[in-house]
Amino acid sequence: MGQDTGRRSLLDAVLAIGGDLDLDVVLRRIVESATQVVDCRYGALGVLGEEGGIEQFITVGVDEEAIAAIGHYPRGEGILGLLIREPHSLRLAVLSEHPDSVGFPPGHPPMTTFLGTPVQVRGQIFGNLYLTEKSGGRPFDADDEAILRTLGAAAGVAIDNARLYDDARRRERWLAASSELTRTLLSGEDPAAVLRSFTATVRELSEADLVTLAVPVGGTGDLVVEAAHGVDEERLRGLVLPAGTSLAAKVYSSGETMVSAALSEDSRAAWADLGGPRMGSAFLLPLGARERVRGVLQIANRPGRPAFPEAAIGMITGFAGHAALALEIAEHRREAERLMVLNDRDRIARDLHDLAIQRLFASGMSLQSVVNRLDDRPEVAQRVRRVVEDLDDTIKVVRSTIYALRESDPSEATGLRARLVAEVGRAAEPLGFTPALRMSGFLDTGVPEEHARQLLAVLREALSNVARHAGASAVDISADVSGGRLRLVVADNGRGMSPAVTRRSGLANMRSRAEGLGGFFTQGVGDGGGTVAEWTVPVG
Repeated sequence: MGQDTGRRSLLDAVLAIGGDLDLDVVLRRIVESATQVVDCRYGALGVLGEEGGIEQFITVGVDEEAIAAIGHYPRGEGILGLLIREPHSLRLAVLSEHPDSVGFPPGHPPMTTFLGTPVQVRGQIFGNLYLTEKSGGRPFDADDEAILRTLGAAAGVAIDNARLYDDARRRERWLAASSELTRTLLSGEDPAAVLRSFTATVRELSEADLVTLAVPVGGTGDLVVEAAHGVDEERLRGLVLPAGTSLAAKVYSSGETMVSAALSEDSRAAWADLGGPRMGSAFLLPLGARERVRGVLQIANRPGRPAFPEAAIGMITGFAGHAALALEIAEHRREAERLMVLNDRDRIARDLHDLAIQRLFASGMSLQSVVNRLDDRPEVAQRVRRVVEDLDDTIKVVRSTIYALRESDPSEATGLRARLVAEVGRAAEPLGFTPALRMSGFLDTGVPEEHARQLLAVLREALSNVARHAGASAVDISADVSGGRLRLVVADNGRGMSPAVTRRSGLANMRSRAEGLGGFFTQGVGDGGGTVAEWTVPVG
């Protein structure tokens, strides 16, 4: 009867383990079932990471207060490390007497008896099951060991099924996200908004702490963070990543995926120097084919979180490739629409030249011949001459319109973003360091040329002031256009403007440039010291 009860309990435990497809639920049920069937007080499952240490530790029998007192879960030392190195069942009557035992940390509950066995999934060690403190103070026996090995085998099958289900569900979500991305891009929605949604989707599906997408600034080799989702996302949007100094720039130039175990400490990344938040494991991959990279996607976790598994990297790489293809199709579509506009411009310019100007010119000539016959009526002749002059002016306006219509759109290399990057690059030598630059909004398309010229002149003057007077070691520059206004902020960590400096012509010039466009200019002390200059003008 006892054997029948034991078999029934074991069968119930196996059924309970395999009764769910959520991996987290399955792992906890494995530990709970093991402690119940073997009849012990404490149980745990240590899940191994890719580098062989314990990545996840699920416990039963230890309350939250005890866990908080211990401070951290085991890392794979002592007896637990022995089972990792030698994955075989281990049964001990007195845990502390084994030569590999290293004792317990303060706050850990006392444990004497021990039973452990590996859990394999498809021939690979997934983790180890640990049981301690058999009821009644008895040692674990051979039957307990056999039961635990059986549970370990059943656990391997259940974990494999849960993993397969989890992978299938994740692939389904990736496919749905890919379809939605393609639909939004081809529907004509703003690509910038689509990219922001894209980074949010990648973060959700990868369960990362931060995802950024950096795109090239035309003609410069630099990158700018176009979209960010997660830790410090607002501060990161618009951040310029200089060519050759950041890990993202290296990925962009090489077209190869790069992995970092600790992004903030990575000598290749210069992430901390750029003002990025402290991040741990990360990987960066190019968006698009190697011969034509459209941007760099960075996925990162906070320090202390586990590294991204190869499966996740592969899945995100596939999604990024799909996104790059959708972006290229959308770009071809926009190029076709732009070509239609240019063709319409050419037709309108041709019609204006062949019809409107010729008719105006002929009308002017006719009126000029009439003037010569009005010598006896000087007032009428004067009025006709004014009409002829107005026609000449009209012809000039039409000709300038034709010239404007036939002009190609300015290239990205002459856009405001590229000119801002170039201006900041030129300031690096007199400053002794490269300022941090953030750009956001439609700077290339939403800012009139006159406003752009004035903004660049103000930036040049502000950086010159910092180099000559501030003694700063860092400068943060922010340029954005939103809500009908163009805003430039230059903040340094220097000593501020000395009272001994009486010539303030540069500040007067910056103020004059703002007021001439209906805006304003202010300069004051920053929150952490130094100087903050703000130049704001209306646009639109």
